[in-house]
Amino acid sequence: MQIDRVYEIAIPVRDLPRAEKFYREVLGFEVGLRDERRPWVFLRIGGSGGMIVLQETPAEFAPLHFAFTVARDVIGALAQELKTRGVAASGPHFHAWMPAQSVYFADPDGHALELCAPGEAP
Repeated sequence: MQIDRVYEIAIPVRDLPRAEKFYREVLGFEVGLRDERRPWVFLRIGGSGGMIVLQETPAEFAPLHFAFTVARDVIGALAQELKTRGVAASGPHFHAWMPAQSVYFADPDGHALELCAPGEAP
């Protein structure tokens, strides 16, 4: 078995409009489908980059971690853009074992998000 990439990730959220606003306005996701039967929205990353599904739930859930791949030459600018938008972000940090540079921040539900730019040390 050889897996090439993740196509879809389901993310539990407490307040769908608040989460959707964050992922669309801050991270640039686009609506693919709004499921009117339940409080879910499918957001596309763009092109064939896959998608996330924000799923509103009243149940308690533990914060999760998600990493999104970005280009190496823009990771510093993206970290600054997050900060300009009022999002507390840390990085970029270089991880030799990957190797990659990463920027860390959280979404409105406390999920740990990461922008990851694979490649050797800058």
